Amino acid sequence: MKNVFARFVKDESGATAIEYGLIAAGIAVVIILAVQLVGSNLTLTFDRIAQEIAPKS
Repeated sequence: MKNVFARFVKDESGATAIEYGLIAAGIAVVIILAVQLVGSNLTLTFDRIAQEIAPKS
């Protein structure tokens, strides 16, 4: 039993998987924020262009 507990304490594979998961989640958050920012700016740009080329009466 002592040997099993010692192996469990030394095993770091679960901690490594959790670290990779946290890194992936952080990257995903950055990508989502970047896409939202670019999308908002792109919408504003298209709106301005549409206003400029719209026929004026």
